[in-house]
Amino acid sequence: MKTFLALLCWAAVALVNGQTSRSLTVDSHDITVLLNSNETFVVFAKEDLTAPVSVRLVKEHDDHLNLDPESFIYAAGATGNQTVVITGLRAGYVAVTAIDAANEIIEDVYLRVTVAMSKGLIYTSIVFGWVYFVAWSVSFYPQIWINFRRKSVEGLNFDFVILNIVGFTLYSMFNCGLYFFDSMQQEYESRHPRGLNPVMLNDVVFSLHAMFATIITIVQCCIYERAGQRVSWTAYSLLSVFAVVVVVSASLAAASVLHWLDFLYYCSYVKLAITIIKYVPQALMNYRRKSTAGWSIGNILLDFTGGTLSMLQMILNGFNYDDWASIFGDPTKFGLGLFSVLFDVFFMLQHYVFYRHSSKSSNSDLTTVTEATNQTPIEPRHETTEKY
Repeated sequence: MKTFLALLCWAAVALVNGQTSRSLTVDSHDITVLLNSNETFVVFAKEDLTAPVSVRLVKEHDDHLNLDPESFIYAAGATGNQTVVITGLRAGYVAVTAIDAANEIIEDVYLRVTVAMSKGLIYTSIVFGWVYFVAWSVSFYPQIWINFRRKSVEGLNFDFVILNIVGFTLYSMFNCGLYFFDSMQQEYESRHPRGLNPVMLNDVVFSLHAMFATIITIVQCCIYERAGQRVSWTAYSLLSVFAVVVVVSASLAAASVLHWLDFLYYCSYVKLAITIIKYVPQALMNYRRKSTAGWSIGNILLDFTGGTLSMLQMILNGFNYDDWASIFGDPTKFGLGLFSVLFDVFFMLQHYVFYRHSSKSSNSDLTTVTEATNQTPIEPRHETTEKY
């Protein structure tokens, strides 16, 4: 009987402590601290505590930072806050969690701490990010402009255009789904409890803008001279495969076999596949025509700028946060960026080296369009031939 009462009392205390510890939180879940510098965060109660709570902070990596204090007791009914000082010791990412006296996790007391080597590198990375965002956003318009000036889309491969609109549509679905729909966000949080939503507002704006610009290009393909160009059967076959993947995964999600978040992931995988193959038709078309006329080099130069700065930003962050694993441990993003940049280099070689003497090429697709001039036909002279 005494043992039963002791267990009952222990369970009651644990229940009270568990309910009480859930009242604790922090003022920020994300903190950046420089090496050998200090930052602070505050632990506070969202409501009056009915019992004291013993808090012990647990670091994912002991050698990256110091916490002062690492443990403390939050008194019952306390109205004060507990300030904790973070000192950066080694660059990297560190997750900090908290447990109570019963070794139960205090759910809302956690931090994602980034220890950086240099504040200057942080600002440089931010600048790189904005520059490549602008470069990629503007990169659609040189092609639109040259189409408008020439009143022709001859030289622009239709397979590239149709793959682009499908890719950016799927990319927009992924971004909008994770950014605007609570159910998808909640599912992502359940799978990654302390992870950040990977989709930011600029991702949503970029993908929707890319769709808009590609739609303008498609309209131009419909109304301007196209010299008999059309979408190839190869492209239709690939699009059919992609459509099957999307429709089947959407049907499974609608039938609750898959979660809608998994449907978004499948859409993103199709977008990655399109990114890998979409440049091939245009490169082959340029090779067969031995000309880049009608294909805007301005688009390529801006895309090259954006892709290069994107990779430089990843390398810069890898050095500043000692996070090379984000590049080499999961090379998908870096590899796709490198793949796109290599294709841009190939297009530049086609334009400036291989086919630079082509009579159909223009000196600059951004400002000048070389077109055949309309000349008045010369009437042949009528002469008589006589024998003398």
